[in-house]
Amino acid sequence: MRKLIPIFKSPEESFEADTCQPLVEAAGRNEVRLQALVHGHYPGTRLPAGSLPGLKSIGWWDAGVNQTWGLPWHRNEGLEITFLESGKLSFATDEREYSLQPDTLTITRPWQKHRVGSPLVSASKLHWLILDMGVRRPNQSWHWPSWIMLSPPDLADLAGILRGTDKPVWKASGELRHCILAIGAALKGQKKASRISALTIRINELLLVLLNLLRRQSPGLDETLTSSRRTVQMLLDDLAQHPQHLSLEWTVPEMATSCGLGITQFVHIVKQLTNMTPVNYLRHCRLKFAAKLLRDQPKESITEIAQTCGFSSSQYFATVFRRSFGCSPGDFKAGKP
Repeated sequence: MRKLIPIFKSPEESFEADTCQPLVEAAGRNEVRLQALVHGHYPGTRLPAGSLPGLKSIGWWDAGVNQTWGLPWHRNEGLEITFLESGKLSFATDEREYSLQPDTLTITRPWQKHRVGSPLVSASKLHWLILDMGVRRPNQSWHWPSWIMLSPPDLADLAGILRGTDKPVWKASGELRHCILAIGAALKGQKKASRISALTIRINELLLVLLNLLRRQSPGLDETLTSSRRTVQMLLDDLAQHPQHLSLEWTVPEMATSCGLGITQFVHIVKQLTNMTPVNYLRHCRLKFAAKLLRDQPKESITEIAQTCGFSSSQYFATVFRRSFGCSPGDFKAGKP
C-alpha cells in the first residue's frame, strides 16, 4: 500500500503530485488529444535529461466533446499556470467554484488544492505550465531556474505578487494569449534542440507578459499569506482534515522542520493557534479520529483502530482515550457513555 504523505512532510515529498491519470486514459482511448513535454512522473514526452530543469510539465489537451473524466482534487509540485483557449471548463479551489471562459488564466501555488471538471471535463482546449521553484510552503523563498532570464528585480516582483495573493483566476490579455499559443506551436514539429530553444524563449516571454498583466491588474497583496503562522496553520489543518495521515510517526522537530521553522518558534506558534503543545494537538486529532472510527467502523478491532490513528500501543491508546472521554474505547464503541 502506498504511504500517504501530508502536505508539508518534506521538500521532496510535500505533496502527492497529480499524475493526471484520467487524462492519460482518455488520451489512450483517443477521446482527447494530448501534447506535453515533461520531467518526472507527469504524462507526456520526456524532456531530454538536464534540459529546462524545474519545468515539470508544459502542454495542452484538446477535448472535442464533453468527457467522461475529470481531474479530482490535487496539488502540484510547482506553480501551475493554465490558459483556456476555447470551450468552457469548471474549475474549483478550496475557496470557491469557477466557470472558466475562453481567454481565462488560472494560477495555483503548490499549496493550493484545486479541481478541474465538476466533476467531468467539458469540451475544451486547455494549455498549462508547471514550474518548480523549490517551494512547498507559503513562507519559503522562491528560487527560479537558472534559464529564466528576467532581471532579479522583475523576478522578485513576480514572486512577491504571486506569493502575496492567492487569487486563482485572471482575465488574460491578447499578448498573453499570443505567448501561450506560440508555446503550444513550439511543442511539436521541431528538432529537439530547436524545440528546447524555442520553449526557453517563449516561457521567458510568457513570464514577462504575466508580470506586466499582474502589475496592471494591481492585486491587493496580503503579507499574512507568506507568514510562518499561515504555514503552521496549514500543517495543523492537514492533520485535522486528513486523518489518514495521523498514523505517520511525527516528532516535534520533524513537524518544525517541515514548516521551515526552529523548534522554539514552531512550538510558540502552535500554542498561539491551538492553546496546545504540538504533541497534545497531534494526540487530540488522533483521539478525535479514533472516536469516529469506534462509532463508524464497528467491525474494526480496538487494536486496529489504535494503529490506524498512530498510537504506538493499544494500552496507551486506552489510557489516553479514557482520560479524554471518561470511558474505555470498548465502552465508547458499545455506546455506553
